[in-house]
Amino acid sequence: MTARPIRLLLGFFTVGSWTMASRILGFGRDILIAALLGAGPVAEAFFVAFRLPNMFRRFFAEGAFNMAFVPLFAKKLEGEGQEAAWKFGTEALSALAAVLLIFTVIAQIAMPWFVYALASGYSGADKFDLAVLYSRIVFPYIFLISLAALFSGLLNSFGRFAAAAAAPLLLNVALILALTLAWAMGFDVGLALACGALIGGFAQLGLLWWAAHRLGMGLVPGRPRLTPDVRRLITLAIPAVLAGGVMQINLVVGTQVASYFDGAVSWLWLADRVYQLPLGVIGVAIGVVLLPELSRRLRADDIEGTRESMNRATEFTMILIAPATVGLVIIPELIVSVLYERGAFTAVDTANTALALAVYALGLPSFVLTKVVQPAFFARENTKTPLKIALISMVVNIGFAIGLAPVVGFLAAAIGATLAGWANLILLWFGARRLDPDLRLDDRLSRRLPRIILASILMGAVVLCLAIAGEALIPDLRWLVLLVTILAAMIIYAGLAIGLGAFRLSDVRAGLRRNRGS
Repeated sequence: MTARPIRLLLGFFTVGSWTMASRILGFGRDILIAALLGAGPVAEAFFVAFRLPNMFRRFFAEGAFNMAFVPLFAKKLEGEGQEAAWKFGTEALSALAAVLLIFTVIAQIAMPWFVYALASGYSGADKFDLAVLYSRIVFPYIFLISLAALFSGLLNSFGRFAAAAAAPLLLNVALILALTLAWAMGFDVGLALACGALIGGFAQLGLLWWAAHRLGMGLVPGRPRLTPDVRRLITLAIPAVLAGGVMQINLVVGTQVASYFDGAVSWLWLADRVYQLPLGVIGVAIGVVLLPELSRRLRADDIEGTRESMNRATEFTMILIAPATVGLVIIPELIVSVLYERGAFTAVDTANTALALAVYALGLPSFVLTKVVQPAFFARENTKTPLKIALISMVVNIGFAIGLAPVVGFLAAAIGATLAGWANLILLWFGARRLDPDLRLDDRLSRRLPRIILASILMGAVVLCLAIAGEALIPDLRWLVLLVTILAAMIIYAGLAIGLGAFRLSDVRAGLRRNRGS
C-alpha cells in the first residue's frame, strides 16, 4: 500500500504565501504600535498580556495537542475512513474545549500571579496593573485559537492548507483596525489592542469552522467522554504538553530577564517579530505540511518516501533560510530603523532592537530546521524523546540567559534562546538517527548544502557593501536603501545559487507538475 501523497511542495508554497501575507500585515500592526506607544509602559503591558495566551496556546494546541492529534487523525483517515476520523475529531474537540474552558476561568481569577510569573520586574509599577487588565481581556483568546488550531489540523490532514494559513490574517486585520480607530477616536490604545485581539480570535475560529464545515467536518463540541481513542490521545499529548511547557519556560525566562531593563520587553518583542517573518513563512509551512505527510507514509510503511520527504524539506528550508539569516545578521539596524523608527520609537530603541535581532537571527536556521526534524518523532507517535531534549535545551537557555544578564544585560535573553535552539536541533537530529539509522543527508542534499551556504555568504558580502554605500549617499532615504538592497540581494542570490548549482528551477517546476498530478 502506498501512502496517498500530500502535495508537499505545493503545500509549502500555499502555507508560506498566506503566512507571508499575514506577517506583512503583522509588520503593519507592529509599526503602528511602535509609532503610537514606542517602547513605553502601555506597549510593554500589552506585549506581556498578548504573550500569555499565545504562550499557553503553543502547548495546549499547536505545539503539543496537534502534534499528538494530527498523526492519530491522519492514521484514522487513512486506515478506517472519514466517518471514523470525524468521530475521533469530535471526541478530541470536546475534550480540548472542556479543558480550555476550565483553564480560562482559573486564569481569570489568578491573573495577577500569571503576570508576576511572566514579568516580575513590573511589580510595583503601573504597567503591572495594566498588564493584568489587558491579560484578563485577551486571555479567552486561548480558548478560541486552540479550537481553531484543532480545525487547522483536521484540514491539513486532508491536504487543505489555505484556510488554516490564511486565518492569522484576520487577527492582524482586527488589531490594525483597533489601532486605527483608537488613534482616530482618541480611545485608550492598550484597551483597543486587547479587545482587537479577542475579536480576531473569534474571526479565526469562525473562518476555520466554516472551512471544515464545507469539507463535511462542521464539528461541534459535546459532552467530553474518555473513549479509548481519547485516552490514547492523552497518553501521547502529555509528554508533548510537557515539552511545549518547557519551551514556553524558555520564553518566560527571556521575558523575566528583559522585565528588569526598561524598554527591553518591547525591544525583544519587536526583534522577535522581524525574525519571525522567515521563521513563520518557512518553519510554519514545513511543520504544517510535513507532519501529516510523514504520518501517512509511515502508516503505509513507505520508509524511503519518508526519508525523501525529510531531505527535500531540508533542502527547501536551507535554500530560503540561509540567505535570510545572512541578511538579518549583516543589516539589522537598517531593517529596524525603516520598520519602526518613527513617532515614539527612538534611535536608541532602534539600536537595541537591532542588536537583539542579530542575535536571534544567528539561531534562525536551528529554529526552522527543528520543524523538519520534529515530525520524524511525532509521526511515529514518539513524544517522549522531544520532551527529554526540550528539558536539556531549557537548562541551556536558563543558564545562559540568567548567567549572562549581569554582563550583557537584556541581550542575555536572546543569546540564551539562540544557543538553546541549536542544542535542541542537534539533539533532535541524533535522536532521529536512532529512530531510523539510515536517515541521513542524501547525495543531492550533500552536494547542494555547501553551495547554498556559499551563495548566501557571497550575497551577504555584496549586500553589506551596497547598504553601506546607500546609507552614505542617501542617508535620509533609508527605506529606499533597504528596498534596493533587498531587491539586489534576491537577484544576486538567485544568480549565485543557480550558477553554483545550489538549486535548479527545473526541480521546482517538475515538483509542482508531479504534485498537481497526485
